[in-house]
Amino acid sequence: MEFSIKNTIPEKLKTGCIAAGVFESGKLSDAAKMLDDASNGHISRILDRGDMEGRKGSTLLLHDVPGIAAERVLLVGLGAEADFGEEAYLAAVNAASNSIRETGAKDAALYFTGILPKEKDISWNIFHAVLAVSEGLYRFDKLKSKPEKKKDPLKKLFIYAPEGEKDAEKALKQGRAVAEGVSFAKDLGNLPGNVCTPTYLAQTALEIAKEYKLDVRILEEKDMEALGMGALLSVTKGTVEPPKLIVLEYRGASKNRKPVVLVGKGITFDTGGISLKPGADMDEMKYDMCGAASVLGAIRSAAQMKLRLNIVAVVPSCENMPGGSATKPGDIVKSMSGQTIEVLNTDAEGRLILCDALTYVEKYEPEAVIDVATLTGACVIALGHVASGLYSNDEDLARELLDSGRKARDRAWQMPLWEDYQEQLKSNFADMANIGGRPGGSITAACFLSKYAANYHWAHLDVAGTAYRGGKHKGSTGRPVPLLCQFLMERADRS
Repeated sequence: MEFSIKNTIPEKLKTGCIAAGVFESGKLSDAAKMLDDASNGHISRILDRGDMEGRKGSTLLLHDVPGIAAERVLLVGLGAEADFGEEAYLAAVNAASNSIRETGAKDAALYFTGILPKEKDISWNIFHAVLAVSEGLYRFDKLKSKPEKKKDPLKKLFIYAPEGEKDAEKALKQGRAVAEGVSFAKDLGNLPGNVCTPTYLAQTALEIAKEYKLDVRILEEKDMEALGMGALLSVTKGTVEPPKLIVLEYRGASKNRKPVVLVGKGITFDTGGISLKPGADMDEMKYDMCGAASVLGAIRSAAQMKLRLNIVAVVPSCENMPGGSATKPGDIVKSMSGQTIEVLNTDAEGRLILCDALTYVEKYEPEAVIDVATLTGACVIALGHVASGLYSNDEDLARELLDSGRKARDRAWQMPLWEDYQEQLKSNFADMANIGGRPGGSITAACFLSKYAANYHWAHLDVAGTAYRGGKHKGSTGRPVPLLCQFLMERADRS
């Protein structure tokens, strides 16, 4: 989809379809009023007949409206004017894009994007219009022998911004970059485990590096052994797929500026190992690498936007499989930090690969470290599928991420990281256990990781409930790419 900004008066724009807003009780928005005046009241007469009341997300398609250069006029319901906010605006964007795609229009224009929800500006409207339309367009059918043919000739979408809005083009470019990062992460997440292996993720990182001129390094098993990454390597013992530690570096700021480091859990398939998961819905464990997908998507978007920031993406990646050589419950392994871990449950493997990655990134003397992982089912129980769980050893960093999540509509909720919970990780035989029992499972997982992140500002995002959907609408969501990108954009703007 090609997006561009337009500030032409609506009645003069030659396009396949022009979408204008109507509030409840038939009140016309400014753009709709201009169209109505140009058509000598044609639109008002139709509304007076009761064909549309302006209910939020409703639409009415008109053809060959007199005095209008566009082939079609789409009236889009905005709801009550006094209540017009984010939800109503995005409902209008979704309704408009869905309706336009059902027409034969090859290009179209959204003219209600100049109507601002409370406490928002035109940049917010443009940015989120691009994300919403891109979300609606997303399909994953590349592995089908005969992809379903859909009537969707729409190739260009114009987004209205008043003349003189200097930040409109910037918002459009940012929206496009973030939307592409989200789609990229979705594609990786939706691939099956026999395609998206650790080797595939490494190859993908090489392709990103080539396209955006990033530095890349792929650490092999022998490299991890030399570094003493015994926790990570304990997870991969039961599989024939070789593990990879993927490192991508984007340099958009001076060499003196410390980088923001993004760490993504890259378990490309998780059976649970010897602590085998139930068979039902195990196919969804291909999504256990969505943390990896999100950090790769975020650094790709950052490079596309040419952010004035230094960013490192680190992805520890392997499979977790049962086998004759697999790690057993009760085994004790030594992490790269030198701390020993009693593996009481091999299905708590994500923290084992992350802890070595968190130790590895100390070498960068980072400005901040954010790890992203589909870490615990307990987080799904706590927060459902609405908010990601956020843990941090730095309150300023936590507030920054929470604020970024709100702005990006990719929300997180801060959870406690109190010393009291560390008691549950005590082991009789090692420095710590890798699980702390059922109570507060997401919290104790974060407490485990915190033991390896004490030397820098760190945050952990548990995205087990938000990175993908199960059931009938199964698929990757691309979260938390929007949150991460918003965070990186704001860090770059402050530099």
